[in-house]
Amino acid sequence: MMKTNKSGIVNSNLSKEIKVALVTGANQGIGFQIAKALAGNGYIVYLGCRDIEKGYAAATTIGNNARAVQLDVTDATSVYAAVQELEKDFGYLTLLVNNAGISHAGIHRGTLEEMMASQRPSVASIAEMRTVWETNVFAVLSVTQSFLPLIRQAENPRIVNVSSGLGSLTLNADPNSPWRNGFDAIYGASKAALNALTLSLSIELEAENIKVNAVTPGFTATALNNFQGTDSIEVGSLEPIRVALEEDGPTGKFTGPNQEIFPW
Repeated sequence: MMKTNKSGIVNSNLSKEIKVALVTGANQGIGFQIAKALAGNGYIVYLGCRDIEKGYAAATTIGNNARAVQLDVTDATSVYAAVQELEKDFGYLTLLVNNAGISHAGIHRGTLEEMMASQRPSVASIAEMRTVWETNVFAVLSVTQSFLPLIRQAENPRIVNVSSGLGSLTLNADPNSPWRNGFDAIYGASKAALNALTLSLSIELEAENIKVNAVTPGFTATALNNFQGTDSIEVGSLEPIRVALEEDGPTGKFTGPNQEIFPW
């Protein structure tokens, strides 16, 4: 007989048939769409949100399979509390989607072009760079390290890092790349660093059969780019959702729209 906690969640120490996922930054945008798709495919999905009230509202919109958990990825105390909550509820984590990310520290206002110009390496604010990298790079590794003991207890465990095409050093080195001039020292370089972490993790964890991949939604209209992207959130979410749901796929890959394989 399976035991449940006071929230009605099955304690996984007795059964691991239930797939459990955590999506960071999941109360809006790509993260919300990923969480919604996972819930629709039978996962119990924890929506990691800095503002728990927004998390509750998003979870209510998704339905019964969604749970909100307070999670500020840059706050070690918040991360620890979230780990404790999932450990108590299930004791394992099937899928971690590191989606939370920022493109600037709120210092600049104006168009996407103006923001990108302010992030060129010759003029970039080091303080802003630290702030963005804290969320996009250091927090991703911190969250992954913190949840890794639970990931190791799961069946078919996976880690998916939501990156950007701007993080591809190979593409940015190509003079013919249309996005080359947008490769900056703050956001773009943070995604290149995230890709490096993804590859490093995939190499280390391959022997444990833990798959680690990066995915770019493409140029999607989100808060990251002042909603100036060319693709809708629904379109941009397609590849992240596919990668998140893929249980028998490869590890150590970086893909984008239409399942295109991006170079590191």
